[in-house]
Amino acid sequence: MNKNELVVAVAEKAGVEPLTAGAVITAFQDVVTAAVAAGDPVALTGFLTFEKVDKEATTGRNPSTGAAIEISARSVPKVKIGAAFKKAVNGG
Repeated sequence: MNKNELVVAVAEKAGVEPLTAGAVITAFQDVVTAAVAAGDPVALTGFLTFEKVDKEATTGRNPSTGAAIEISARSVPKVKIGAAFKKAVNGG
């Protein structure tokens, strides 16, 4: 399911116009992205938790030459799947 299909499905489920559902989904994306970028986790209990994880600098290897390369410290997004979502996907 792509974003357009999601918008249509949410609009039908919520009984609203697709334009309204699209605006809500876009706003949700913007709010979650801004919060996580600022270091605040966003938890939808039982569904998903979005958070920012800081990775330390490390040394890696260039696979074609074997030369050591420095991988700088960075922040990455992390998504944890909630128990209720896992259960639903497994048919429970």
